[in-house]
Amino acid sequence: MVLFADSAGSRSVFTSSKPDTSRPNWLRVGLAFGASAFLWALLFKQHSSDVREYKARNGLE
Repeated sequence: MVLFADSAGSRSVFTSSKPDTSRPNWLRVGLAFGASAFLWALLFKQHSSDVREYKARNGLE
């Protein structure tokens, strides 16, 4: 068994620098918003399709 008596001065694996909020990464911002818009569009398209199928099956149209 190995004991580390003075590990307080060692570097932590989980330490990282804080992101610079004054200069956003516009590529990541664009990809995030683009992916979100794409998923919302798929959701609305699927919902419309489901509503049409529901109405057709239940004789509402």
